[in-house]
Amino acid sequence: MAKTNGKNTNLDTDDLERELPTAPDDGYVESPAQGAQTSATPSGELQKLKEERDQLFDRLARLQAEFDNYRKRSAREQQDFRDYALANAVGSLLPVMDSLDLALKNSAGEKSEVRSGVELVRKQFADALAKLGLREVPAEGEPFDPQYHQAIEMVESDQVPDHHVLQALQRGYKLKDRLIRPAMVRVARNSKQ
Repeated sequence: MAKTNGKNTNLDTDDLERELPTAPDDGYVESPAQGAQTSATPSGELQKLKEERDQLFDRLARLQAEFDNYRKRSAREQQDFRDYALANAVGSLLPVMDSLDLALKNSAGEKSEVRSGVELVRKQFADALAKLGLREVPAEGEPFDPQYHQAIEMVESDQVPDHHVLQALQRGYKLKDRLIRPAMVRVARNSKQ
């Protein structure tokens, strides 16, 4: 008697009768590729193996090229992210620069300690942003470029050539090569040219 899981089981002849009988030895042996067509000659098998090898080499070459392209694209995207991660932060600081410029413009005739203090703060602020890669977009006197300038109005003027920036109302900035904010400008229209 054997004891399993707390229950007594009796191995008697009933269990032995339920077992399958052994197969008679008739000399039959199963082959692994029974029913499949195989080439008749060893050179045919060799040719198949060479074709399979060539296909695998081709597939390997393509996968290596795909992986190399992925690696290059990933490195380029990471570099772009590092280069332009500051774009939003710098863009949110531009109104502060505009306010400092406006304060200096409104106190143009005065010579006071407050004005010189604002000039100093504006210069320090501009230098700090320049170290991050911020550059001012050239505007006044330049040909109008819709990539860098936002035209507010066209003004009849013979002071500058036709379709050139007459006056910059708000400075434009770019971070390295990416435009952060276009310059808001008045563009000259010179009908005599």
